[in-house]
Amino acid sequence: MKLSSLYANETPFLGARRADGIVNVSAALPGWPTDVGALLRSPAHDARALADVVARTAASALLRDDEVRFRPVLPAPGKLLCLGLNYVDHAAENAVKPPEYPVVFGRYPTSLVGHGEPLVRPSVSTHFDYEAELVVVIGKTCRNVSRAQALDHVAGYTLLNDGSIRDYQLRTHQWTIGKNFDATGALGPELVTADELPLGAKGLVLRGLLNGKVMQEANTSDMIFSVADAIAILSEVMTLEAGDMIATGTPGGVGFVRNPPVFLKPGDVFEVEIERVGTLRNHVIAEAGP
Repeated sequence: MKLSSLYANETPFLGARRADGIVNVSAALPGWPTDVGALLRSPAHDARALADVVARTAASALLRDDEVRFRPVLPAPGKLLCLGLNYVDHAAENAVKPPEYPVVFGRYPTSLVGHGEPLVRPSVSTHFDYEAELVVVIGKTCRNVSRAQALDHVAGYTLLNDGSIRDYQLRTHQWTIGKNFDATGALGPELVTADELPLGAKGLVLRGLLNGKVMQEANTSDMIFSVADAIAILSEVMTLEAGDMIATGTPGGVGFVRNPPVFLKPGDVFEVEIERVGTLRNHVIAEAGP
């Protein structure tokens, strides 16, 4: 199933995609959560009831993509933990050794927009870079989970453009500042449930495209730390709760290491594509002056 957090006429609702359109789950099930994160955290979450509503909704009640606005698929995650340097080629282009333990930083809700919404290049920098990534969404709380059992706690997967303001990122030894400018990252468009993808989302082609040109291309099997690895390692440290997310890192081809560097500018369109997960597309605008 493919689930999304949407607006219709500025009213938030939970959506589910069918081949012929989008089901407004919130209209069919009043009182249910109106976004994917709240649904995953809800004790009332009933997968069978949800599947039944999606199946029996009349075609005349379905919505088209151009009739809705996409919010970040999880608008208010408890945690969005991001792995850095998790592809060998990305570590190499940064002139560092592949990490022996995951590089982890946090990303926060104010930095995120939904599919189709504008990414904002901040007024204080022109060094706005792109990073195409797969995100795993936790569906069941876990702590100290083994690698063998880690994937049992996955609700599904989505996409992230982990937009980075490189000059600010490189001002400190930690990356948080450069990763959290308002509206510089995109998340979505949908949560694809784990049962629709290979175990651990392995073997999927990932691409990042700038104005239609492929800038990044890899396979999710190329990750240094797999989805199961990431869940097991992070759960040694902290409780992972339903609705938490782990961004699994970006492959090589980012803009700031190119010669000459390539940075996102107003008017650009960047797309994250992962086969069977979808396409996350956003255009870039300039931040309004003070």
